[in-house]
Amino acid sequence: MTTRVSCCQIPLHIGDTTGNMTSARTAVEDAARNGAQIVVLPELASSGYVFADRAELESLAETRDGPAITEWGNLAESFGLTIVAGFPEAAGDAVYNSAAVVDPSGLRGVYRKAHLWDTENRVFDRADDLPLVVDTDHGRLGVMVCYDIEFPEWVRAVALQGADLLCAPVNWPLLPRPDGERPTEQVRALAGAGMNRLAIAVCDRSGIERGQDWVGGSVIVDADGYPMAIADYGTPGSITADVDLAASRVKRFNDNNDVHGDRRTDLYRRAGLLD
Repeated sequence: MTTRVSCCQIPLHIGDTTGNMTSARTAVEDAARNGAQIVVLPELASSGYVFADRAELESLAETRDGPAITEWGNLAESFGLTIVAGFPEAAGDAVYNSAAVVDPSGLRGVYRKAHLWDTENRVFDRADDLPLVVDTDHGRLGVMVCYDIEFPEWVRAVALQGADLLCAPVNWPLLPRPDGERPTEQVRALAGAGMNRLAIAVCDRSGIERGQDWVGGSVIVDADGYPMAIADYGTPGSITADVDLAASRVKRFNDNNDVHGDRRTDLYRRAGLLD
């Protein structure tokens, strides 16, 4: 039995919350009509990403009962979906780069980004959350945001908690790379899936914002680490794959090897890799 997963690579524009939410709503509705059960939207899907300063970020941040999560919750209920999407979270005096998980029952959890990228360090507060793993109507989902998935320890933490699928809203900035090569961010997502036997759905964005272009490299990866669907780089649109979530629960490669059982935590601890 498979679960249909869609990543909606929508264009986003800083400060245009109405336009961003309209784009998200249209994409989710289209994905639902295509049979999607889990829909992933980009990082900071409600606000856009390239903030001029902390004040601009604060003006666009919202609480967990704000309009973005309310709308995503209504969509989840209307179409029987689970939605994972990024938003700037206002939490008292702090603002976090967060991702929400909603399903027909409502808000299931929020993850706050622990590894901040580049200029995020100047506007966001860095969270101390552990990776989120939550049971939903459509499986046990792990959630993290963008740069987080480039840390093997973080992906491993989700896998060790028994996640069926890791969902990652991202905004991957376009950086130079040799002709014909995949973006290194995408390669690391494939590697994380294969090293943990854990399906991963990464949703990137499109739309040049204050001079910054984006990879547009959304990808859905199976538990063997092979891409099931890859977006056209930089192009708006959605990718969809029918993912066998049960495969993520099988950590054995063969009769003699288990991706988690073969870990030598005794040696890693001696090497100073574990406390």
